[in-house]
Amino acid sequence: MIWGFTEAQFAWFGLTIGIGAFMLYMLFIIGQLAWESKAGKFGTFVIFIGLAIGMLGFVAKAVIQWWMDS
Repeated sequence: MIWGFTEAQFAWFGLTIGIGAFMLYMLFIIGQLAWESKAGKFGTFVIFIGLAIGMLGFVAKAVIQWWMDS
């Protein structure tokens, strides 16, 4: 037990809250890159699509898992 949590509870916390917070931070970094490079609207769109597409898979996995369990 870690801080009174079971291993499963600790893993759930890390995978949902921890990685979710990290993904939001990554979106901030991507936005900062677009702002500093003066990419414009289309360039910002391309940067977000290119760098954030991997996050979509993680979110889709969570949604599909939730849908299959309910």
